[in-house]
Amino acid sequence: MLFMRRALIPALLLCTAAISLFPVGCGGERDSSLDAIKERGSITLITRNNANCYYIYRDKPAGFEYDLAKRFSDHLGVELKVITPAWDQMIPKLNQGRGDFIGAGLTITDQRKEEADFSRGYLTVQQQIVVHRGDRAIRGLSDLDGKTVHVRPGTTYEQRLEELNQREDMNIDIERHGDLPTEELIRRVARKRIRITVADSNIAMLNRRYYPSIRIAFPIEEEQSLGWAVDKGNTQLLREINAFLDKIKENGTFAKIHERYYADVHIFDYVDLIKYHQRLETRLPRFKDIIKKEARKYGFDWKLIAAVVYQESHFDPSAHSYTGVRGLMQVTQITAREMGITNRMDPEQSIRAGVKYLDRLYQRWDELSGLDRFKFALASYNIGYGHVRDAQKIARQEGYDPQQWSGLSKALPLLRIKEYYSRTRYGYARGTEPVRYVKRIMKYYNILKQREDIAARQSGRKAASPAGGTGIRSPESP
Repeated sequence: MLFMRRALIPALLLCTAAISLFPVGCGGERDSSLDAIKERGSITLITRNNANCYYIYRDKPAGFEYDLAKRFSDHLGVELKVITPAWDQMIPKLNQGRGDFIGAGLTITDQRKEEADFSRGYLTVQQQIVVHRGDRAIRGLSDLDGKTVHVRPGTTYEQRLEELNQREDMNIDIERHGDLPTEELIRRVARKRIRITVADSNIAMLNRRYYPSIRIAFPIEEEQSLGWAVDKGNTQLLREINAFLDKIKENGTFAKIHERYYADVHIFDYVDLIKYHQRLETRLPRFKDIIKKEARKYGFDWKLIAAVVYQESHFDPSAHSYTGVRGLMQVTQITAREMGITNRMDPEQSIRAGVKYLDRLYQRWDELSGLDRFKFALASYNIGYGHVRDAQKIARQEGYDPQQWSGLSKALPLLRIKEYYSRTRYGYARGTEPVRYVKRIMKYYNILKQREDIAARQSGRKAASPAGGTGIRSPESP
């Protein structure tokens, strides 16, 4: 007994010392109470390394879930740390105290609520069947009978398919693919390597841009909500998360982050996207080195400049417009002279002039920052700097934020209405065009980034980035 007592004392002292240094137990478990998080000065997010949750772009973290979590850590005044375990290990890691909360696009289900406590829902999604666009045989639920559907185990997709087999007396063959991301299964559908998979609507619509040959066929479940998860009984942290989510929805922060990653994903132009993907293969290689060179000169992401070039000319150096603009960057004669080029139809001169002019516009918006600043510059490139300043004035009068693209994009279309343009310096303008222009460029940009990321992963190189985020100069969170 005396021996046991003597042996126990050093162990207790060691444990006490560990507790004084780190807010974890002797078994390695972390104290995830709100007070403990604030005391240690950090909070650990459990998430997934994919295009929808978290990834690294130009050595900076990004992703929809990451951006939300970063805002939450800022709200608490602590550092955000991230771990990315396998899908089926996220809740176990949470229960083991290896992380403080899960933010990984988890749908809130009764089964999961037995293992963790969930926040209020912050996004509504619906499970969708995804097939190849040419597959017209899969049109409704009954068409899944006798078919093989490919999913990752441990997902609500798997659970729903099992329910259909049991409750609807169907015979769906569920093929499970380890820890394979949903995005990869969608890619395999697009390549006709598998026939059917399932994805939440936000993931399906986003990936339809990258793989326009897929078809979102039909839903197999009612709408569900995504939520953040905390360990059972951690009511203090859960209450703070709910208050935070309410706050960012009320002040517009959530909408802005959501727009950054999922803007207009419901808009799908199959012909336009198919042509874009084709021209990235057939036309872009001819101009890629020139684009990279000029983009590097001014600190722009070359993929963004490539998206601008495509929007302007579809990578056609002979492109011209009835307004008199010419070449890859659709440069006017006046701009050509100002930028010091002599031949607008020469690809290198056109790109050099266009990027130089875009940079000049970017510099004029020095009161702005991040992606908003670049969108203002793009709108100026399309419609003219003076008209954008006029739209700012209208935005201010109408109660929109004139320093944010979300406010300016509402004001620009009003330049077509006499009641508004008659009070501006530069008058009438087709203000809906720059709004569409910016949307298309950002869509093309994100597609090109995703393609580059896939190519990098397949070749074993360091991935550039999945969708979302911005590598423009100094990337900033919205």
